[in-house]
Amino acid sequence: MPYPTDHQRDRPWVMRTYAGHSSATASNELYRRNLAKGQTGLSVAFDLPTQTGYDADHPLARGEVGKVGVPISHVGDMRRLFDGIPLAKANTSMTINAPAMWLLALYVTVAREQGGDEVLAGLAGTTQNDIVKEYLSRGTYIFPPAPSLRLTTDVIAWAVHHLPKWNPINICSYHLQEAGATPTQEVAYALCTAIAVLDAVRDSGQVDQSDMAKVVGRISFFVNAGLRFVEELCKMRAFAALWDEITRERYGVTDPKLRRFRYGVQVNSLGLTEAQPENNVQRIVLEMLAVTLSRGARARAIQLPAWNEALGLPRPWDQQWALRMQQVLAYETDLLEYEDIFGGSRVVETKVAEIVEDARAEIERVQERGGAVAAVESGYMKSQLVSSLADYRRAVESGERIIVGVNEFESTEPSPLQAEGAKAIETVDSAVEKKAVAALEDWRQQRDNAAVERALAALREAAKTTANLFEPTLECARAGVTTGEWAGALREVFGEYRAPTGVSAASGGGEPGELARVRERVRATDEELGERLRILVGKPGLDGHSNGAEQVAVRARDAGFEVIYQGIRLTPEQIVAAAVQEGVHVVGLSVLSGSHLEVVPEVVDGLRVAGAGDIPVIVGGIIPAEDAQLLADRGVARVFTPKDYELNTIMDGVVTLIREAHGLPG
Repeated sequence: MPYPTDHQRDRPWVMRTYAGHSSATASNELYRRNLAKGQTGLSVAFDLPTQTGYDADHPLARGEVGKVGVPISHVGDMRRLFDGIPLAKANTSMTINAPAMWLLALYVTVAREQGGDEVLAGLAGTTQNDIVKEYLSRGTYIFPPAPSLRLTTDVIAWAVHHLPKWNPINICSYHLQEAGATPTQEVAYALCTAIAVLDAVRDSGQVDQSDMAKVVGRISFFVNAGLRFVEELCKMRAFAALWDEITRERYGVTDPKLRRFRYGVQVNSLGLTEAQPENNVQRIVLEMLAVTLSRGARARAIQLPAWNEALGLPRPWDQQWALRMQQVLAYETDLLEYEDIFGGSRVVETKVAEIVEDARAEIERVQERGGAVAAVESGYMKSQLVSSLADYRRAVESGERIIVGVNEFESTEPSPLQAEGAKAIETVDSAVEKKAVAALEDWRQQRDNAAVERALAALREAAKTTANLFEPTLECARAGVTTGEWAGALREVFGEYRAPTGVSAASGGGEPGELARVRERVRATDEELGERLRILVGKPGLDGHSNGAEQVAVRARDAGFEVIYQGIRLTPEQIVAAAVQEGVHVVGLSVLSGSHLEVVPEVVDGLRVAGAGDIPVIVGGIIPAEDAQLLADRGVARVFTPKDYELNTIMDGVVTLIREAHGLPG
């Protein structure tokens, strides 16, 4: 988006909604409707199997197909996704991370089909492939850090030479905030990631030193904006100041335009509440102000969540409401007519300087530990985030931090927005997965499988060298390789990875009185049973949002439980096996992706088959009331949703469940 001079009216930012579900055809229809409503960019949400490199028929994909995004298995799906949408005129953001190279190759292939190589020069948009933040917060990584960074480097090098308007990476601090990052940590860890990426590109030999300024100029960021909007506004100004400093001093970029901090934003989705969800409307608007009021650090692309995302998948009308919020601000107010209204503000300048100073110090601490990748592998950054989120939760539980409708002002009238019950959210037909699996089989039968094998063999061989992998990936896309096959070939060469959870090193705690009471109940139950209470915290399926599970694990540990937590992406069979082997007294499952009706009953049934059906199973996540009843009917002991924010109360309830299961008085 062009930047005007100080005497021109600022241009509106790119307006997006994060969207995609069910199938490429259904998502294409949604995109066309949104563009017709005045949306000026697309933000593609891919489903979890696609984001983690699995086809729809893989066992880990069960229950996840089409739930939180669109399934894209091959170039045919990508054609359907953008059917009738000229990519030369589009501005597309794609949240893909580990398989970013693969999805971008599919996108480039479809663009070439629409207009030949000439169209590549005009492709505009962003690939979100900041793999460091995946290890820290979101969990859709596949490979170890080193080969993952290589894939990112190869994408950037190829794009700089072939896609001059494309942002080949989106350094993403968004999920760091949701994982507990303070403004200082969010700025510091995102910039440490940017340093790691730029150093890797520079040292790869794929880009001439004279072209490094071009690389810097194509780096974009994707940030989060929370409700403390003065602090958030100052955070963005601090981001811009530090980025200008780093790119000038570390990489020698002399052109101030190429040093400009370019970012898009989505405001805090996990900060939205299930209780009194109508309050989320004003939360979203206030959070949007943090990244629009300051012209000197204004976002150039914004996507807003819908008011009901804490309840489930938003409907098209809900997304339209979120789009209209942006349009009213951009076109009905006078915001874009003025220069930066905070220039010379003593309050803002003082806060910006504070964040800059603290972030510099934290950047230095990470660099002393070997940089962002080493700080991921050691667990340093992850444990810092888990501790920060624990501090935040303690403030909410104590009432020090007020959340309207949750821990204060809880009395409410019935919401007419929820009068339709389950119809107040979008639901994905259970037949979507079966259709996707059948379509995948048809694709495999119709393609030239010999060409597929040749392309995959070439990819594997190239992966064993230091060659750029984008061209072999493009050949795979043209040959009809599937997402799972592409990722599977690289898994054979690179292996897979399980990131540190950060739980063991995190500081915990809670309100001393209440926690002490729960701890005493745990100790008493230990003595009555003659063994220490053990809880298994599990993340079944492909959902990588582990913040809640980690906080439950930390609080359970502090309450006196022995905690078994193995991280994300486990099959029901693995969870059952661990529960039986460890002899746990309760199994706690966390699911935020909508696959709870598929994966949770498999755990319950698996325990019963293993002769451990007496172990209570509890579930937490974004679970509609109707689904909670279905889970109870299938044998789940308790269901917790975002409104259940008091972890000590949850721990107390877990102790009661264990006592009941063993015939002890409550």
